Amino acid sequence: MAITTHESAAMNHPTLEQAYAHCLSLARSHYENFPVASLILPRKMRRAVAVIYAFARIADDLADEGPGDVDERLARLSDYHTKLERMAANQAVDDPVFIALADTVRQHNLPLQLLFDLLSAFRQDVTQKCYTNFAALRDYCRRSADPVGRLLLHLNGNADTTNLTLSDQICSSLQLINFLQDLDQDYRENNRIYIPLDEMTQHGVDESWFQQRRTDAAMQALLALQIGRARRMMLAGAALGERLQGRFGFEIRLIVQGGLAVLDRLEQQRADLFSRPRLRRSDIILMALRAL
Repeated sequence: MAITTHESAAMNHPTLEQAYAHCLSLARSHYENFPVASLILPRKMRRAVAVIYAFARIADDLADEGPGDVDERLARLSDYHTKLERMAANQAVDDPVFIALADTVRQHNLPLQLLFDLLSAFRQDVTQKCYTNFAALRDYCRRSADPVGRLLLHLNGNADTTNLTLSDQICSSLQLINFLQDLDQDYRENNRIYIPLDEMTQHGVDESWFQQRRTDAAMQALLALQIGRARRMMLAGAALGERLQGRFGFEIRLIVQGGLAVLDRLEQQRADLFSRPRLRRSDIILMALRAL
């Protein structure tokens, strides 16, 4: 179910509590592979996490969902960007997401650039369908995924240099894992390929492999390279879960284990590289045990 700008602004002049309730409702109504505002998180973070999620979810849907050509989607994202600029300038924005977001930013002194980075990535999704090399893809991840982890660290008061660096590794790895899970969906629905073109060329793979859902030795070798890179990045950031205490630390460790479990499943589905892996109940139990 897509969230539209109309749905975001469905309430006229909402109170602050209504705005927070709206964001929580949006967060709870969407399924994600990794927990959003879950009960594992410290209570003090849950509402703020839901607000950030709602902000990002709506922008992502403006880029990906609903009717409209490229120009129309860019125009909707531009309007959304204008709301963020007005909020940043301490101007009133009669939208429940931005009412709650303004309060969250003030309470937790969140860096606004991270929110602008997210919007720049969503805008890029509308116009850019492939990436020449991994450096270009990594820059996209820096703006589409890394800001989320950094915002969470700021919310929990743990945003030192080391933690931010470790978080970036985890978040970019999660983004790469999502790309690998959604190879077919990204191509069929949005004509996007999130595997570096130079690496595709090196393995003798081109767009026709995606058109035909072709699973062969060349594609297997190409994806083995992507899986290995995502795994190394995840393990490089895993120490963050040990550095953080309490529920937040456990949440990070659980996310790391979830990412690694999905990578394991991706490695095992060699017969159809374009199918989406599903974690089993035994995988989830093992993830929790390892996180503990």
